[in-house]
Amino acid sequence: MAKNKTTETQQNVTDFITTVEDSAKRNDAFELVKIMQETTGFEPKMWGPSIVGFGSYHYKYDSGHEGDAPLAAFSPRKAATTVYFYLPEENRDELLSQLGKHKSSKACIYIKKLTDIDLEILKKIISRSTEYTLNLYPPK
Repeated sequence: MAKNKTTETQQNVTDFITTVEDSAKRNDAFELVKIMQETTGFEPKMWGPSIVGFGSYHYKYDSGHEGDAPLAAFSPRKAATTVYFYLPEENRDELLSQLGKHKSSKACIYIKKLTDIDLEILKKIISRSTEYTLNLYPPK
């Protein structure tokens, strides 16, 4: 069975964010830390070299693959900040349509600037994603 590449590390979150070259993206990253910490109630931790995660859950698929992942997370990438989420289809489209200027895939939202989006909708997405994930994979 393949091992997860992205696992929780001991790297310091603040140290990582200060290495983000673009000052606007760096400021957005610090703001996202506050938002996700307040919304989830968890402290930020680094996952792999570039993902800031909050809380964690253990998953196990029918295939037998299992591992740990953050409940909520983001990564300040060069092209856009990626926010990771996990929602059922019926909730996803409604919330994303209200978010503002962004791109999305099945489990990621790509944001150029936080000022482009509605932060209250982002908080709802984070909160509902966290609840949904914990219902799917309850802590033991």
